[in-house]
Amino acid sequence: MVDTVFIEGLRVNAVIGVFEWERQITQPVVIDLELRCDISKAASSDAIDDAVNYKAVADEVTALVIDLKSQLIERLADGIARHILQHYLSVVSIKVTVRKPMAVPNTSAVGVSIERDRDYLRLSNRL
Repeated sequence: MVDTVFIEGLRVNAVIGVFEWERQITQPVVIDLELRCDISKAASSDAIDDAVNYKAVADEVTALVIDLKSQLIERLADGIARHILQHYLSVVSIKVTVRKPMAVPNTSAVGVSIERDRDYLRLSNRL
């Protein structure tokens, strides 16, 4: 059984971009997460210790985005996926969408969406 815990529209102001001027400012980045896991134990126990704590996830992702100072949103999305898979063992796979709303004029946002699982994590750690 696979269920989904999701966080939509996590907004973080961070250094992101490849241009020199982008490295001097913070810009909004908007993140959506879909964490695939089995929530049946939490549903049965009604205990936060048996659940994926979405507040903790949001706080960790916010700190990670600020600390990474990625040039590309592709790297940022992959870094978020890796962090969640490494630190939340009940999460079997994740979908991460990263939007950069101010990147391209006349658009509401541009971005990337990736999906990663534990197999990806194991294989990429061998390289």
